[in-house]
Amino acid sequence: MPIDLLRLADPRHSALVTQEIQRGVVGDLSQLPELAENARDALPRIAALAAAARAAGVPVIHCTAERRADGKGANANARIFQYMAKAPVKLLPGSDAAQIVPEVPVHDADLVLPRLHGLSPFQGTELDFVLRNLGVRTVVGVGVSVNVAITNLAFDAVNAGYQVVIPRDAVAGFPRAYVDAVFAHTLGAVATLVESDDLLATWGAGA
Repeated sequence: MPIDLLRLADPRHSALVTQEIQRGVVGDLSQLPELAENARDALPRIAALAAAARAAGVPVIHCTAERRADGKGANANARIFQYMAKAPVKLLPGSDAAQIVPEVPVHDADLVLPRLHGLSPFQGTELDFVLRNLGVRTVVGVGVSVNVAITNLAFDAVNAGYQVVIPRDAVAGFPRAYVDAVFAHTLGAVATLVESDDLLATWGAGA
């Protein structure tokens, strides 16, 4: 069945949600070099989607991860948390590493929602409430990583009653073969998978 993306990603009820596109995650200060390398091609596509979203009246929300220097409020019950806690560059609030990468400029109209806890931009954050206050029914998720947070975002959004659209070329993970398998066997079952050009055309930016 053909995807009616104009209906699904209608600017009147959609939001673009970026996930952890931070300098200390996928940028020049990344502590996850393989992820950063694989995300390199996605960043200009995310920037183009953000620009098209703003022009079409679609809210742009940047979800970021932060960690206090003393670790208060952060959990340590997974290997990824333990690894990042020991990394030489940390996502300290207000630090260069915690900032959105310059390849995706943040505009005054954008919202930035940091979190101290967990793997998901939804659980325990204001994201769900903000989206509902904006009248959003469809979440377009971009960023990293397909391994953890993008998949988590998709499940949490579906469980909260949202439609989810994921442009395959505007997300990243590692290794690439695993990402393809997640698209085919997991994300494809809960989200609508598209290409960035499909959304750009839908939001009036051309292909």
